[in-house]
Amino acid sequence: METFRSISELSKLRGPLFLAIGVFDGVHLGHQAVISTSAQHARAANGTPVVVTFDPHPEKVLRPKTAPHLLTATPHKIALIRDLGMAHLLIITFDKQFAATEPEEFVHELVEHSKSLREICVGHEWSFGKNRRGNLKLLNQFGARFDFGVVGIPPVTVNGELVSSTTIRKAVETGDLAKAAQMLGREYTVLGTVVSGDNRGKKIGFPTANLSAHNEQFPPNGVYFAEAKLEGVIYPGVVNLGYRPTVDTRKSERILEIHLFDFDHDIYGKDLEVRFIRYLRPETKFESVEALVRQIGLDVKQARKLSLA
Repeated sequence: METFRSISELSKLRGPLFLAIGVFDGVHLGHQAVISTSAQHARAANGTPVVVTFDPHPEKVLRPKTAPHLLTATPHKIALIRDLGMAHLLIITFDKQFAATEPEEFVHELVEHSKSLREICVGHEWSFGKNRRGNLKLLNQFGARFDFGVVGIPPVTVNGELVSSTTIRKAVETGDLAKAAQMLGREYTVLGTVVSGDNRGKKIGFPTANLSAHNEQFPPNGVYFAEAKLEGVIYPGVVNLGYRPTVDTRKSERILEIHLFDFDHDIYGKDLEVRFIRYLRPETKFESVEALVRQIGLDVKQARKLSLA
């Protein structure tokens, strides 16, 4: 997938262009409807489909204190969009300067750098431009002025409930991963880079990979049977998510660590995508490290059985 970082780079592409625009945090079923509809229209017209998104999430700039936890930070979002089969992605840097861009100016720049802009596809509630003044009605007015089509994708629902990033965040936060998966159209996963830890797991016989997560929205603390994808290969294991109260009394930050079964490779600096399959038990403070080791042994035994089921 070819990734651009400025609107001017759209001029490199053969027209007509079909743009699917949105924040796309989670790349859920609603987002997929926007992207797939745009791609279908492009194919029918022998045009070029392009996904247009923003980094960071606009709320991180506009309202940083109340910004939502991300379902998919940019590296994860890129991978998911690539998995949809898209060949071109434009990531626009969202900063205070861009936030001050008037809606007319933003659309005019898209038109100016496209070798004929044929269509813009967005979600039904998409807003853009300074003070979020731009909306679907205004976009249609621009389309009439600059001769491009506008498609607003209607709401997507699952079991009668609107699919939204906000709803999915709440589902993940409360541990309703089945509901999150229904709305995402895939299992919820956390993408992270393996970083060096304190090697406590290795010392007690259960070496773990500590993840610096790209996602920000975690499920509840606890121990999970999980799978990790590393360079396209799936490895089963046990995840501990939380503060490790038996060995770390500081409770400074949540730690995501995974023990992969029968695995002894050096993977520092590599990316793992972790899928939470089954919640096994809550995180517990044990009376001793020996008691913790015994329980981890039971956790691993249970998870191994699940991996063979």
